[in-house]
Amino acid sequence: MFDYIIIGSGFAGSVIAERIANVLNKKVLIIEKRNHIGGNCYDYKDENHIIVHKYGPHLFHTDYKDVFDYLSNFTEWQVYQHKVLAFIDGKKVPIPFNFNSIREVFPKTLADRLERKLLEKYQYGSKVPILELKKTDDEDLKFWADFIYEKVFKNYTAKQWGLKPEEIDPEVTSRVPVYISRDNRYFTDKYQVIPKDGYTKIFERMLSHPYIKIMLNTDFKEVIKIDFENNKIFFMEHEFKGKLIFTGMIDELFDFKYGYLPYRSLNLKFETLDKEYYQEAPVVNYPNDYDFTRITEFKHIHPVETKKTTILKEYPKSYQPDKDIPYYPVFTKENRELYNKYKEEAEKFENLILVGRLAEYRYYDMDDVVKRALEVFEERVR
Repeated sequence: MFDYIIIGSGFAGSVIAERIANVLNKKVLIIEKRNHIGGNCYDYKDENHIIVHKYGPHLFHTDYKDVFDYLSNFTEWQVYQHKVLAFIDGKKVPIPFNFNSIREVFPKTLADRLERKLLEKYQYGSKVPILELKKTDDEDLKFWADFIYEKVFKNYTAKQWGLKPEEIDPEVTSRVPVYISRDNRYFTDKYQVIPKDGYTKIFERMLSHPYIKIMLNTDFKEVIKIDFENNKIFFMEHEFKGKLIFTGMIDELFDFKYGYLPYRSLNLKFETLDKEYYQEAPVVNYPNDYDFTRITEFKHIHPVETKKTTILKEYPKSYQPDKDIPYYPVFTKENRELYNKYKEEAEKFENLILVGRLAEYRYYDMDDVVKRALEVFEERVR
């Protein structure tokens, strides 16, 4: 019936499905556990016509022209430069921390001195990981690095990951560096946009093909069986000799035989408020105050004329299997070693392909996972 089966309808699965149908003219089945397509990028319009991101804010930014051009086949874009503030010592200052942030929190004489020393040491416009800054010998810069570490990174990381910054893989901590500039934008990529009609419309257009069938509200284990002894895959009790592209949790695929891979999850609290705007920026981080990490106001992202506004507060939590959504892999040496055991199991199957954040136990931005899916299609699918 199908040449390919894909587990999951987020960007990883949807991009490959679209390529299979349109390039290879082959039939593909998508099996999706949720009642909608789009994975964590799913969005919808609420009763006030505000586009709300159901699983937290998703901002598209990339330097990959091929990725931007590819997605442009499925959406019109609106230019959008994302800005984030952090609530520090009673003030809201630009994040990532930059020269403007320095002047918000320090006296002018100290701010001038810090700026001068930073420009002597680093190139203007560069990005420096906070843990690298902490190693400096300069007394002023060390004070500044310690201030940022204590006020911005330490407690936010503790809330978000349940770990200290030093316990997290540098791949994570380097994602929010210090900017040696006055650029208040959260990202500096060449292409910074949001889809005009929201992300869900991208997926609908991407998957609108007669060769693509979608099963919603279906756990893959209801229709897929894995024969671990003979390294075979069965679909609806029949051996499946096509390719299975898996984008879900790799430990679940192998029945958690080596144990559970740790993830972080989120408790998301949405509120509709009877006011035009709630805050000054799309996102305000709260590294040191309250139990939530940040507040997103969606009207800043998708402007619409309405007298009300919708906000989202994010409360990080440990992932509980079968109860929570696994949002973020927890990058530690031990967890990578556990993942590698599952990866070795997957490599025993000739017709199994892993792609995506959960299947590869990696943190992918949207553009990264689209690029990865396009590469996997060219290298292993077609």
